Amino acid sequence: MKGMGLPLRREQRLGHREAPADRAAVDAAWHVLEAANELGDEAAVAACRRVIDASLNGAGADQADLKLVTEYFR
Repeated sequence: MKGMGLPLRREQRLGHREAPADRAAVDAAWHVLEAANELGDEAAVAACRRVIDASLNGAGADQADLKLVTEYFR
């Protein structure tokens, strides 16, 4: 019975990644990383590190991580 479900579209898959993050998102990730470090927000620190690492490796960042970064100060 394993694997009998409907196939998911690419954007529905867990950990869906887009094209490499743009420079603004990476800059925001550095700012959020600094603030999250000071506040002890471990989840945000980890998300920022993943966004930054993805940009350094030329990979796409996870949408959930990008969303956390862009909405952190709101």
